[in-house]
Amino acid sequence: MTLADDRQFPAALAAALAVPFDYEGGDGVDFEPFEEFLSAEDTAEWFQAWTGNDELDGAEFRVFGQDGTGGYAAFWLVRPSRPLTDQPVVFLGSEGETGVVARDLGDLLWLLADGFGPWEAATSYEPDWIAHPHPGLTAVAERFAPGPRKSAAAVVELATREFPEFDDTIMKLCR
Repeated sequence: MTLADDRQFPAALAAALAVPFDYEGGDGVDFEPFEEFLSAEDTAEWFQAWTGNDELDGAEFRVFGQDGTGGYAAFWLVRPSRPLTDQPVVFLGSEGETGVVARDLGDLLWLLADGFGPWEAATSYEPDWIAHPHPGLTAVAERFAPGPRKSAAAVVELATREFPEFDDTIMKLCR
């Protein structure tokens, strides 16, 4: 099976997404994980609508969850010949927000453990919002993420530094 055809969650992602996310009336993490990646057809439909570009198919994304407004979290398949777990994680919001939130699955696990979801990592709309580290997600990260623990701020900073052109890349696709 090629990477382009693989729609199975890696074990580490499945373990993290099995842990409940609590929005806590706006004080928690705004993230609703899916039970499986969006199909190729659903991904194409979403990406065409998001960009306004019917020539795109969104094949470079594996969407695995959303925030409450319908913004999507996805792996961005930008590293040729590398497994899904080594691909960066991005957020494309319902209001046009974009951001690379983690360099790979391991960093995503630390981001989640530190009490951030993809939306919180990609935006700064709620300056008074306070993250609450999650013991269940910390256990998942300790089990599956390689290397030492990282703070959410470090995860986002490393991802942004490695992929500074993500927003420009996506905006060039929009009509």
